[in-house]
Amino acid sequence: MAASEENSALFPIFILTIMALPLVPYTILKLCRAASKKIKSIHCQCSECAHSGKYRKSIFKRISNFSTWSNLTLVLLWVVMITLVYYIKNMSGETQVFEPFSILGLEPGASDSDIKKAYRRLSIQYHPDKNPDPEAHTYFVDYISKAYQALTDPISRENFEKYGHPDGRQGFQMGIALPQFLLDIDGASGGILLLWIVGICILLPLVIAVIYLSRSSKYTGNYVMHQTLSTYYYYMKPSLAPSKVMEVFVKAAEYMEIPVRRTDDEPLQKLFMSVRSELNLDLKNIKQEQAKFWKQHPALVKTELLIQAQLTRESDALSPALQGDFRRVLELAPRLLEELMKIALIPRNAQGQGWLRPAIGVVELSQHIIQAVPLSSRKATGGSTEGNAPFLQLPHFSEAVVKKIARKKVRTFQELRDMTLQDRAELLTQVGGFSSTEVQDIEMVLEMMPSVTVEVTCETEGEEGIQAGDIVTVQAWVTLRRANGLIGALPHAPYYPFHKEENFWVLLADPVSNNVWFFQKVSFMDEAAAVTAASKAIEETKESSGASVRETGAAVREAVERVRSGSRLVMGKIQAPAEGNYNLTCYCLCDSWIGCDNKINMKVKVLKRTRAGTRGGLVPEEGPIVEDGADEEEEDDEEEYDDYESEYSEDEEAEKDTKKKGAAANGTVDKEGANYDSEYSEDEEAEKDTKKKGAASNGTVGKRGAKQKGSGTDDA
Repeated sequence: MAASEENSALFPIFILTIMALPLVPYTILKLCRAASKKIKSIHCQCSECAHSGKYRKSIFKRISNFSTWSNLTLVLLWVVMITLVYYIKNMSGETQVFEPFSILGLEPGASDSDIKKAYRRLSIQYHPDKNPDPEAHTYFVDYISKAYQALTDPISRENFEKYGHPDGRQGFQMGIALPQFLLDIDGASGGILLLWIVGICILLPLVIAVIYLSRSSKYTGNYVMHQTLSTYYYYMKPSLAPSKVMEVFVKAAEYMEIPVRRTDDEPLQKLFMSVRSELNLDLKNIKQEQAKFWKQHPALVKTELLIQAQLTRESDALSPALQGDFRRVLELAPRLLEELMKIALIPRNAQGQGWLRPAIGVVELSQHIIQAVPLSSRKATGGSTEGNAPFLQLPHFSEAVVKKIARKKVRTFQELRDMTLQDRAELLTQVGGFSSTEVQDIEMVLEMMPSVTVEVTCETEGEEGIQAGDIVTVQAWVTLRRANGLIGALPHAPYYPFHKEENFWVLLADPVSNNVWFFQKVSFMDEAAAVTAASKAIEETKESSGASVRETGAAVREAVERVRSGSRLVMGKIQAPAEGNYNLTCYCLCDSWIGCDNKINMKVKVLKRTRAGTRGGLVPEEGPIVEDGADEEEEDDEEEYDDYESEYSEDEEAEKDTKKKGAAANGTVDKEGANYDSEYSEDEEAEKDTKKKGAASNGTVGKRGAKQKGSGTDDA
């Protein structure tokens, strides 16, 4: 009975241990995440961002941000743990060890006469005949009488002095830290123990597994529904214009679950009249277009109108019920747009290439949603391909102000950024009509805007040239600069009600064929992760190329310094396409700012496959030609390439015969470069004629005219 009581007393300790094992690490993780988010929240300090309340640290804002289900559950569990600790502490204080000498008020080793005297003295004080108090009676029976009996019996006293217990040496006992009523199997509580075992050991893990599997089967790792991905994949087309991306975006399953109430009809009708000009409706058949628009699924209509309310900054006119739906739509937008971007870039052909045009449209839609700028403002005007959209993301700017400064020959956003502070202040004050405070807000935003540069190379590791079928390594350094010196920061977005980190998409694409060869998302917020990734990538590249330890260490240190100074390394591998000259463009697109994108042009020449296997064999002298700027291409090169391609456009047997003839005419070429035979040591004119014949027989024409190296006897 005593053992069962002891096990029951240990039950709170058992529960406390089970709760502390997962709760303490999870709490530490939550605190670390909160601290990292606090460090990262470097945001715009302009008056519009301050008035938006998004970064306001009021007590109500903090309580609202804290009052999530996970946080409240965490606090409740900690309250239970503290209560258990307090209960266990008091319980351990009440638990007393049976010490006969201490109970009788004697020192260990006291004589029998002293024991009897102490017993008589306590009997007078606690005996039921002397003291009618029930507690005194209990203490006398449970402690004083037992202590006297344990010390007056010679055997019991000897056992206590030797083993610390009147009954002698005690065996090792094991028990279960459960309450006594659960262990009383013989009584009516036996079924409770069975239910306890079944519930904890079987039902609870089963319920958790069912919940997890049902959720994982419905959502992806990015918390986007699988149905949304299927819908996006079905409606994604290679010719999808940027203006049509909205129609695909609003078809997400998450948006279809937003309730459509009858009370929303009137506010949505008013919102429709406000944003009708942004819906791409045919004005010639406006009535039919309106009827067609309202015949769509109500959830699609509601979602598109709410997004247009964000783009046109008409959200203040929404009803309280629509305000909640409006925030939900915007909260899901970055996550869904990222998945839509991945669907546009998913491999669509044998070379694993995605589509460029819809990808650019997705990024543009993301920019406009974050900055709350209408899509119609992106129409090209004057010398700007982005229209007035970049200007409208600045605080206090409007279409009228843009027209005023355009009269002063500031027609592009880049021209405004390139002006000196004094010239820009004069322009904004005198022409734009802004006050000094408003000019200061504009300057703050311009200082927050990033300027991005890209350096990209394509090469086949360990080889001099890029041939068809090679595994090509793409390496790009993306460097970000801001006028205020920051690297990672939150964008200026006063009309977007949530925190949004700026991300950049690096795309290596062929604009003519609409194919994206390589893509990767880049973030400048986490410097530590970027340092680790760059170090690992450079180290693996150097080791695979056979570099020494010192060279590898120097390259890694250089990469780390570049990352810490505001650069990010982008690396990947692609398979080289068929032979030919390719005019590629490397895009660096920002998903949060308008007018901060950058692109560079480059030429890549892929030669015909002549290597045996994957490496080795015939290595052409001419390597890949990777150049910046597409304007340097010459028309003569294209004609030479056409001749080169037509000469190898016959069937396979003819191609083999041509190779054999070329080998017979030119002899054997080794890796180190061919050595000419003595028969080629005649006069200079004969040597030139021989080279011309060898070049004609092999049909190899480089960009600047290939020089064939070889030795042979037939032509001689």
